[in-house]
Amino acid sequence: MPVIMGTAGHIDHGKTSLVRALTGIDCDRLDEEKRRGITIELGFAFCDLPGGGRLGVVDVPGHEKFVRNMVAGASGVDFVMLVIAADEGVMPQTREHLEICSLLGIRHGLVALTKVDMVDADWLELAQDDVAGFLAGTFLEGAPIFPVSAVTGQGLDTLREHLATLERELRPERRTDLFRLPVDRVFTMRGHGTVVTGTMISGSLKVGDDVVLYPEGRTSKVRGLQSHGGPVDKALAGRRTAVNLQGVDVAEVQRGEVLALPGTLFPAQRWDVRLTCLSSAARPLRNRTEVHFHHGAREVLARLHFHDRDRLNPGETALCQVRFTEPMVGVFGDRCVVRTFSPLRTVAGGVVVNPTGHDLRRRDPHFADKVALLASLPEATEEELVQAHVDLSGNAGAGFVRLSVLTDLESKRLEKVLQALGARGRLFCFDREERAYVGADALQALSAGCLDHAGAFHAKEPLKPGMARGVLASGWGRGLHPRLIHFVVERLIKQGALVAEGDVLRLPGHKVSLASDQEGLRGKLLAIYSEAGMTPPNLKDVLETLSLEQKEAAPVLKLLHDGGELVRVKDGLLFHRSALDELKGRVARWFDDHDDLDPSGFKELSGGLSRKYIIPLLEYFDRERVTIRVGDKRQLRGAKAG
Repeated sequence: MPVIMGTAGHIDHGKTSLVRALTGIDCDRLDEEKRRGITIELGFAFCDLPGGGRLGVVDVPGHEKFVRNMVAGASGVDFVMLVIAADEGVMPQTREHLEICSLLGIRHGLVALTKVDMVDADWLELAQDDVAGFLAGTFLEGAPIFPVSAVTGQGLDTLREHLATLERELRPERRTDLFRLPVDRVFTMRGHGTVVTGTMISGSLKVGDDVVLYPEGRTSKVRGLQSHGGPVDKALAGRRTAVNLQGVDVAEVQRGEVLALPGTLFPAQRWDVRLTCLSSAARPLRNRTEVHFHHGAREVLARLHFHDRDRLNPGETALCQVRFTEPMVGVFGDRCVVRTFSPLRTVAGGVVVNPTGHDLRRRDPHFADKVALLASLPEATEEELVQAHVDLSGNAGAGFVRLSVLTDLESKRLEKVLQALGARGRLFCFDREERAYVGADALQALSAGCLDHAGAFHAKEPLKPGMARGVLASGWGRGLHPRLIHFVVERLIKQGALVAEGDVLRLPGHKVSLASDQEGLRGKLLAIYSEAGMTPPNLKDVLETLSLEQKEAAPVLKLLHDGGELVRVKDGLLFHRSALDELKGRVARWFDDHDDLDPSGFKELSGGLSRKYIIPLLEYFDRERVTIRVGDKRQLRGAKAG
């Protein structure tokens, strides 16, 4: 993988001059920078090294007013060249830049002691001792110090040799499947249109790829690519890359936006971050403090919300929910930097634990456990990390693409971890198309809730054989993913905990039960319709005979109808099942000797029924697909086709 070096150090200590001496490239491209003699914006170059290697270089401004630009440039570099002028030594931005590099997780580097042509040998020796003492206790403790001069060329060859060694030895591993390029520069090229540049921190990009600028969601297509000064068809992680975007105006793009592939990042206005307050901070960070939050090339205003304390003292580390004024996109393990408002000073930094932000509420009985779990994730194993994020997602479940962002695991590795956890029954895939997962504990709770809901339904509606799936989904399943509802229900059916009869679901032990008075009514109704045979009375007359209102009899009538004991031929006209079965047999036998059946024939076979019954019964047999109407007559269904 390509290696990126970033500069760091106080203003006017010779960072840009040293880069120009090493690379032949002047990183101060702005007229204002040349006029004022200071670096304001980020500069980019590449350095051809002894042995054939090539090093990407990010040159950052040293002035305290442009620390935000420095942070944007330092994000994504692999090692730092801390530049300290021999004639001035360690200065305020020397300290702050080193702290920022530490907070961003940079762990390798060297010191270039510049302007040695301006001091004598004794002063140089004192300067080297002073720098070594300053580095004690930092990640650069014991790092080599190279006395150099960009004017005379002293020490540059030795420095180049060491840079070549670092370029060969570091070669950091970067994700290949999640393309991300934080935009740190936007400009227009005549004849090409809008171009964005940045350090590609992961993945790869090809000409013709569809891309999205997050968090705004603006879509585009890659028209062209450049890396290290030349055009390429494909750009790889770790390289400084320029992307020519199609259909996007330069005014629509802001520094700090992230270029990525569609559907791969998830904008959010709160993150869970494990935050560390610098030991050098002048005062604690208090709860709800408003800060400048730096991530990648972006700076936003935010408030810090601590879950277990009112303030974070210097040197302390705690889980913090950072709430932004505008959406952000990130990945688990990303580094961030926090600067206060007044004085404008770097005071903290941390690791992104969850870039989608959990809605943690203190009244949740598991609040403390969730906070402790989130705080422990930076040291978790891969399986613990995946399991935690699936469990923390609760009933919402977690899709594969989201888990890729929540864990920063390569797709192939994530698949293996999910398979291993699934094999042990710790999580379940409820949507194979979207590859969405739910934890075992959440699934158990959902299953119990589903069965409780079914039990409550039976208690409320004892005369109903069960409930429709739609009723279950709108009740117990409200707010759940439809495929998760289906997964839970089908799993319970397979386990025998639920019984499906068509579209109706019930508990295995449920049987329709009637109260004693309802049981008596059931017997009376069956007796009336059984005795009436093929000439049943109108339902209204039956209810008047029994001195009942329709509302009182409705549950029992529905039970008899649902059970098939009484059959509704038309509104108000019910038949006992045995009478209809007998009549159906007569109809079938009629067609043994006849080709068709008209109302007079039906009157004959039914024993002289009146028109009051004949027409509804003929229409009923049509609906039941016993007969088919042809003109004014009926034929036995299937006989004509035969």
